Amino acid sequence: MSLFPQWREKTEGIVAPDERLPWPQTLAMGVQHVVAMFGATVLAPLLMGFDPNVAILMSGIGTLIFFFVVGGRVPSYLGSSFAFIGVVIAATGYAGQGANANLGIALGGIIACGVLYTLIGLVVMGTGTGWIERFMPPVVTGAVVAVIGLNLASIPIKNMAPTPFDAWMQAVTFVSVGAVAVFTRGMVQRLLILVGLIVASLIYAVLTNGLGLGQPIDFSKIAAAPWFGLPGFAAPVFDANAMLLIAPVAVILVAENLGHIKAVSAMTGRDLNPYMGRAFVGDGLATIVSGASGGTGVTTYAENIGVMAATKIYSTAIFVVAALIAILLGFSPKFGALIQTVPLAVMGGVSIVVFGLIAVAGAKIWVDNRVDFSDNTNLIVAAITLILGTGDYTLRIGQFALGGIGTATFGAILLYALLNRTKV
Repeated sequence: MSLFPQWREKTEGIVAPDERLPWPQTLAMGVQHVVAMFGATVLAPLLMGFDPNVAILMSGIGTLIFFFVVGGRVPSYLGSSFAFIGVVIAATGYAGQGANANLGIALGGIIACGVLYTLIGLVVMGTGTGWIERFMPPVVTGAVVAVIGLNLASIPIKNMAPTPFDAWMQAVTFVSVGAVAVFTRGMVQRLLILVGLIVASLIYAVLTNGLGLGQPIDFSKIAAAPWFGLPGFAAPVFDANAMLLIAPVAVILVAENLGHIKAVSAMTGRDLNPYMGRAFVGDGLATIVSGASGGTGVTTYAENIGVMAATKIYSTAIFVVAALIAILLGFSPKFGALIQTVPLAVMGGVSIVVFGLIAVAGAKIWVDNRVDFSDNTNLIVAAITLILGTGDYTLRIGQFALGGIGTATFGAILLYALLNRTKV
């Protein structure tokens, strides 16, 4: 077996991971995958006060790292993980607008998470995934995912609508996203967040720049920005409190990646479980590199898995092309300036949708796996976890403060292990 696939050319039908379309079509498919990941990968850094150009650049570099670690056998794209949003905001006190003044301590925590994630991957490479599935059954992973969205709920509502006009624009934004989700089809529907954001931004521009009803959008920064240049790299700061708060996100990333690998295995008809540990390591290393450069933590992207499901094209060559395109975009300050012009109120409306979708995604894990809430173990674990996270329950251990998402994550795992162990 060669180190990487040789990609036999195929012109029709299902295209397997070790096959590819002709190169012009492969390039077009790569562009489509960039478009698919684009909305979420750009939105996550904006919600945390990161440089979106760095995030896009690191998504491309991270995807290439993942490709090399799994030997090009697992088709997947790595983009900004929304699992970091809550803990980063909690660790840095970010108010939701502009650059994050405490970015460095967030980056240190992201690196700590990547190290933990990589270590888990190395253990899985040696022992398999059975122990993960025992410690993190669907009731635990569903509760923790739901908590991430619920913990964030107050941020857009309390901090991202400083005027009555902004509050109305938030409503216009989430209605726009909902309309795209329900009344469109195809790729437009897949890009519901991005398209809804664009529609709401245009409405905002008409009402403010045109009719003078609110703070107008300043387009001068776009005109002044060069087409090509270095993004705003940043250095990490290793703060123990932030590291302790952010590192547990590794649990979420493991659960996400586990589910994605199983989904891709089912779609391709190939057993990718032997690559599970390597996939964790690849994702962990990509998160470390991203955090060390000023980027967000990364994860395998469901949006790109959805594109593969729709097209039946699973070639890993496409993801190499998509990664290279993302790297080029990362070196365009004009692209970054365009993203930064999105009004705060529009970002707030999008945040309401995104945070709600995260919460619902946790519930979906329960539904998809038919979690039995007549079982008191499941009922108590889910109930306590949701309130710990939503209420931002904090425990102090000496100088360390473990906030709501951290206590909810650890609490769900430990509580399930304790209660399940005592069942007769």
